[in-house]
Amino acid sequence: MRKLKRTPKPIAILAGGVAALLLMPVAQAHHAFTAEFDAESPVLLTGKVTRVEWVNPHAWVHLAVQNEDHSTTDWMVEGGTPNTLFRTGITKKSLAAGTEIVVRGYQSKDHACEPACKANGRDVTFPDGSKLFMGSSGTGAPEDGADPSTHR
Repeated sequence: MRKLKRTPKPIAILAGGVAALLLMPVAQAHHAFTAEFDAESPVLLTGKVTRVEWVNPHAWVHLAVQNEDHSTTDWMVEGGTPNTLFRTGITKKSLAAGTEIVVRGYQSKDHACEPACKANGRDVTFPDGSKLFMGSSGTGAPEDGADPSTHR
């Protein structure tokens, strides 16, 4: 029995190329700090961890931040990938629910707080005073000394 070679149809090649070109800006924008976060809006958040989403491409740390009037505001803080966080020393145990932490980062451009305020976390300080980098590298985030890979 003889096998026939299938050659791709020119229209299929063209459609695939167009789809790749259309999706390329979306893929690039997803990882760009400047697409979602505002380098001119630094935040310093002190709160208790309510949960952590250990998902790719970015882990999310959820915090309950107590306001001056004793109400709380929920924050979602974006970190690097779960693997990146683990390599810097941040683990599920260190971010257990109820742990009070301090996060330094940058608020989202829209400043919207629905369903929670959002920020990109640069570093996290734990109750014992240890400080670890939690941000993404090479994404357009401000060079603020938090990223240990940029130290010379």
